[in-house]
Amino acid sequence: MTSENIICSFTNCDQGHVIPPWSARVDVRGFHVPKSKRKGMVVDWTGDGSAFFHMTCWQRVCDLAQGTTPNIKLCKKEKDLIYEAEQTAEFHDSEECFQKEALRIAALLRDSAYCIGFTGAGISTAAGIGDYRGIHGQWTNNDKTKEYGPASASFGLNLHSKRDHLLPTYTHEAIYKLMDMGLIKYLISQNTDGLHKLSGIPSDKISELHGNGYEEKCDTCGSRRMRRKSTDQHLRVPPQECCRCGCDHRTGNTCEIPGCNGYMMNTIINFGDILEEFVYSSAKENGEKADVVLCLGTTLLVSPADELVTLGKKPNRLVICNRQSTPYDDYCNQIDEHGAQIGSRVYGDCDRLMKLVMRFILGEDHIKEWEEGRDQRIALYDMTRT
Repeated sequence: MTSENIICSFTNCDQGHVIPPWSARVDVRGFHVPKSKRKGMVVDWTGDGSAFFHMTCWQRVCDLAQGTTPNIKLCKKEKDLIYEAEQTAEFHDSEECFQKEALRIAALLRDSAYCIGFTGAGISTAAGIGDYRGIHGQWTNNDKTKEYGPASASFGLNLHSKRDHLLPTYTHEAIYKLMDMGLIKYLISQNTDGLHKLSGIPSDKISELHGNGYEEKCDTCGSRRMRRKSTDQHLRVPPQECCRCGCDHRTGNTCEIPGCNGYMMNTIINFGDILEEFVYSSAKENGEKADVVLCLGTTLLVSPADELVTLGKKPNRLVICNRQSTPYDDYCNQIDEHGAQIGSRVYGDCDRLMKLVMRFILGEDHIKEWEEGRDQRIALYDMTRT
């Protein structure tokens, strides 16, 4: 939850324009329109096409774009802005909603026999890593720049320049704590930042579907190790372009297994690469056991990873927290034979939700002790990385 008021961008806002921190809101981003051509528009768009709304104001703006309000006519350019903004709109539920759903999620976790986690890029944005499909995400930025020119670009955080300084977020630590308590049995992640394992998740309790930027494997014997910085030996390692993704997976290191001398490769799965069979098989096996799936920070749009969340026992008790809509949202709101909602759908930031969930699970006394231990955990992370 943001600590500051935000001003609603809808010029016809009837709620006082101010969006308090505890209220529901929508953040959107269209494309760049010169200020001289934004005169007369019903939305006060920023230079890169961003805008912020009360939830009801955004709905009114969308209705205007559809022409359902005959007394107000929008110009074609503003309609195009709204249609573009709809594609990546980010929603934030009210504090009241967060409190209610956090209580429901805590109960689901406690009552579950085999809960698994499923995470995406959204849990690492608080660590300083940009996401992909958010309003300022990498793919979103690429698409807008290609379609509307460089003036529509948005420059986010650079993952690679900060990689060695990244720390697990509150959500990473909460997942590890819940696993340590036995409430989460297994974790499936689409992230390559290595923050789950850094937080303490053991290798046999996680499937990193798209690899880990801190691990490397030998292309000859298959042995694995934590990736080391390349030394002068990288000058003797010839590059090799991957026939599937076109990238060079070699890290510049060589295998240290006696008699092997193979070349070490990163474990990153790029577009075009095939998921490692043992990684996917373990994810599928645990997905089939699940009675609750806690999905955090993912739009669930990447196949075949997304299919794993509905493999478990019926009914599919899905919990999803993400700023944007997913194809699986309807699963969260299904009703069981007793008339109770079987899952939970929360729009917003994962850290905000998990702070509430952990309070309901640990209680006020234990949550304070656990949260105050972060400095010690950070020291451990630093030792692990070095």
